[in-house]
Amino acid sequence: MEIKVQYELIKSSRRVLLDYCRTFAVDDFTKVDVTFGFGSVRNLLVHVANTYEWWIGAQGLGDHKPFTPYDAISTVDQLEILFVTVDQLVEDFCLKYHNDLTCEIPVSLRKQSFNSTPLELFTHVITHEFHHKGQVLTLSRHLGYTPVDTDIIR
Repeated sequence: MEIKVQYELIKSSRRVLLDYCRTFAVDDFTKVDVTFGFGSVRNLLVHVANTYEWWIGAQGLGDHKPFTPYDAISTVDQLEILFVTVDQLVEDFCLKYHNDLTCEIPVSLRKQSFNSTPLELFTHVITHEFHHKGQVLTLSRHLGYTPVDTDIIR
């Protein structure tokens, strides 16, 4: 299976989540809850984008751009624009590695170098996104909202 097909499913689930985030009061999108890592819905979702920027962009494609700062995003519209750039990174990554998802590529994390594969990088970012999507839904419940079903099969 081509990972581009799988990524379309990820984007569909993300679309449901972002549409749900549009129902929040403006301040709730950025409201900090210190009991959650990364603190706010916005921060969690920017962190997800940053993870794609690091593993797919910097490590997989050699595109070493600075991470998007949390405070650069204040609305769901701005977040959607950020995810358009993430989608382009994934598209470029898929084009680069479509013939060999198991080739070894050098990567680094916390000053440690090691080899990974495109399939591992892709799997890492999509599972990471779903982990944090669950946190967003839980945080939204703490803010008084009723979470929507964002599963792939819904």
